[in-house]
Amino acid sequence: MRPAAFVYLLTNQHHTVLYVGMTTDLRTRLWEHIRKINPGSFTARYNLIKPVYFETLDSEEAALERERFIKGKSRAYKEDLITKMNPGWNDLTDRIMGMEP
Repeated sequence: MRPAAFVYLLTNQHHTVLYVGMTTDLRTRLWEHIRKINPGSFTARYNLIKPVYFETLDSEEAALERERFIKGKSRAYKEDLITKMNPGWNDLTDRIMGMEP
C-alpha cells in the first residue's frame, strides 16, 4: 500500500538549521524546496534544501499529528531522530526522487 503522507526534515549545508514539514507528495515538495518556488519562505531564506530524514504515514491526519509532535520537540530530539535513520546525515534527495510516485 502506498503511503498517504510524509513527514520530513530538511537542513542546510552546515546542519545549523532544521525544518520539519509534512506533505502528501514528497518528491514534488522537495523539488519545490530545491527550486525555492516560494523565495520568501523559511526554507528558501535559510537554504534548507538537504533532506536528511523522512517517514511515511498511512493518513494525512497521522502525518499532521506527527509533524506537530516533532516540531514541539527539542533540537536534540530531532538530531537523534535523524541520526537513528541516517547516521551520516547524508543527503536523501536521490533516494526520495527515485521513489515510485
